[in-house]
This record gives sequence, structure tokens and C-alpha cells, in this order.
Amino acid sequence: MLPGWRAFMSESCSYVPVKGTVYGVALDVDDLGGHPPDLFRDPPYHRLPTAPVLFIKPRNTYLANGGTVHLPSSLSELEASAALAMIFGRDTRRVCSTNALDGVAGYTLAIDLSEPGSGYFRPPIREKCRDGFLPIGPSIVPPEAIADLDSLVISLEVDGKEAASACVGRGVSKIARLIEHVSSFMTLRAGDALLAFRTPLGVRISIGSRISAVAAGIGRLECSLESEAQGAS
Repeated sequence: MLPGWRAFMSESCSYVPVKGTVYGVALDVDDLGGHPPDLFRDPPYHRLPTAPVLFIKPRNTYLANGGTVHLPSSLSELEASAALAMIFGRDTRRVCSTNALDGVAGYTLAIDLSEPGSGYFRPPIREKCRDGFLPIGPSIVPPEAIADLDSLVISLEVDGKEAASACVGRGVSKIARLIEHVSSFMTLRAGDALLAFRTPLGVRISIGSRISAVAAGIGRLECSLESEAQGAS
């Protein structure tokens, strides 16, 4: 673990354990094979991407473990995925994949929420960045506490039942390459988080549901969905 982070981790269990910016990955350039070949040659792209496509989850989206997301009357459901969030303990810039994970102070869980039907590669800000659209926590787990990151399984549960899951598997090398790509054009600052691995997209969550992200060795992150009218009553 990097110096100065143990105290921060121990104080963060009941609150949002992130003190920087959270970046999500809409597209990894090492994973273009999973998309239709003409997707990026058509408007508005016209060519294949040469760097990872990122989006930002600003501070208003952060929600502590056990929190409630309040939705306006125009929304009755959301799309959700569970994600592994890597927390950087020092500034990371222009690193290679062989030492890309050296700057990671620890891991936590996140639930990435968005309005249904958004254009994932070019989402309008509102559709990804409403208040509470990134539950994150419950706390930061140091890298040495995870015996085998390759075998880590992340699950998304809805009302106590598994809705999606994914095993990191050989994705560790892809995560390292992702950090190499991102750090080649921007600095990941100490305290920033990168949502580097997630369950499959497209799981729909209705108002009244309780959502959980679960991973052995990291813990359980929970939130619930309510309408704004419920919150005001």
C-alpha cells in the first residue's frame, strides 16, 4: 500500500471512499473486436478510435454505501452495471503495462447507473451524471488483501438475486494496458478512480428495487431506487 493511505481507508467505511475524480471506460481500444466493424466508420465517428473513450462521473453522482437514488417522475427505471474501481495512490503518467498497477492504492466497488437508451459512446451528460448515479464503496481494500485478482468475480444483484456477473480472469493484463493507454495522454491523479472492469451492460432496474455490487474480498455495495415523490413524502 502507498504511504498515507491506510488512515484514509480506515476512515472511509461509512462514506464515499474517493477523494478525486472517477473515470469510466466507454470503450477500450484493445477490445474493438466485440463491436460491429462499421460502427466507428459511420457518422459521427468516421474512423476507429486510437485511444480509450472515457467518461467522467462528477462528484454529484457519488453515493455512499446504503444510499438511495431519487429519480424524477420521467424515469421509472435505469440501466446498471457493477464495476471494479481502482483507486490511485499517486500521480500516474506515461507508465507501461508492466508497472501500470504500481500506482494503485486499492480497490473498491461501484454501481454505474445511467438513463436507459443513452448513446453509450457519446452519452449526454444528464444521462450518466444525475445525482447519486455512482454508488461507490463500501471501503478501499489494499491490493495485497486480494489473493488472486485474476479469479475475482464481480456480481450485480437486484433484490437479492444475481442479475449479471463477470470474472476478471485474463482481464488483469487488459487493465494494465488500459492504464498504459490512458496515462499516455492524461495524468491519473492521486485519489482518482478508474472503473476498469464491469459486468455486462443493459441490466434494467426499476423503482423500488435494491441493487448490490458484490465481490469476495472487497465486500458488498448497496443502494436503492426511489421516486423523488417518495423521498419528499
